Amino acid sequence: MSPLFDQRISKFKSHRLGFFSFILFIAIFILSLGAEFIANEKPILIYYKEEIYFPIFKPYPETTFGGVFETESDYKDPAVQELINEHGWQIWPIIPFSYQTPNYELAEAVPSPPTSVNWLGTDDQGRDVLARLIYGIRISLLFGIALTIGSAFIGITIGAVQGYFGGWLDLIGQRLLEVWGGLPMLFIVMILVSMFTPSVYWLFLIMLMFGWTALVGLVRAEFLKARNLDYVRAARSLGATDSQIIIKHILPNAISSSLSQLPFILTANITALTALDFLGYGLPPDTASIGEILLQGKNNLSAPWLVLSGFFSIAVVLSILIYIGEAARDAFDPRG
Repeated sequence: MSPLFDQRISKFKSHRLGFFSFILFIAIFILSLGAEFIANEKPILIYYKEEIYFPIFKPYPETTFGGVFETESDYKDPAVQELINEHGWQIWPIIPFSYQTPNYELAEAVPSPPTSVNWLGTDDQGRDVLARLIYGIRISLLFGIALTIGSAFIGITIGAVQGYFGGWLDLIGQRLLEVWGGLPMLFIVMILVSMFTPSVYWLFLIMLMFGWTALVGLVRAEFLKARNLDYVRAARSLGATDSQIIIKHILPNAISSSLSQLPFILTANITALTALDFLGYGLPPDTASIGEILLQGKNNLSAPWLVLSGFFSIAVVLSILIYIGEAARDAFDPRG
């Protein structure tokens, strides 16, 4: 790493709130990646007759533990638990429910309020709200990060080409960008999504079509400023090709300034996904998502734990990203 980059990293770390938010975001992201170890209707580990089994990774028939059925074991069945405990032991997750697992032992009508079993209550299908939040945060973060990386790659590429070559290519590109950026993204995405079978991949591609414009202007300005500087002219006079000048000489400076915008782009992508899920045009219906929990809260006003759980979870995640973005902007701003 260059001394300038080290200096920017040190400045980012000196921003206490931003750096603490970054550490907290990494912790939330890692915990969400291990959602199966936190919330699952299957044991994490089973020790049975001196052998170790991992039901969260591989299904085992009931006959494996001395039962009579060839189908996958129902680990919450008292008979199966008795068979396992007779010759071994098992380790369960903290939350014994997955995002699609209903609680069949509820004493109240669904959606039921928080209890010692369901810490944030259940939704209108008896599913644990906390489990769905953990899985929903994971898919929101993974979807948002993938969409941010994809849109950043396209935006940086187009901005670099426009800014470096300029001329008619830049002029036509800017006019097309103005038209494309002026389209109402949310409404067009809703129309396009409704035309296809709900799918994560279709939604990702459609949102990527409208999300790549965020970094074009910033990267284009960096290339317009740098293409006539002395070090670029020197590289050109030494025989460097256009692609070498773009990638090796100008692009690193443009990327460093673009890093400060990535947390804000990620925030916008997560917000857009939550809004689409809330409106019913997002992820497939059986997918756990924060927007779907907020929608259930709107449809069940007598169950305030639904809307409060969804609101505070999305508010915390977005607030953390905003603080990270402010620290990154202060650290990577070229004017600093």
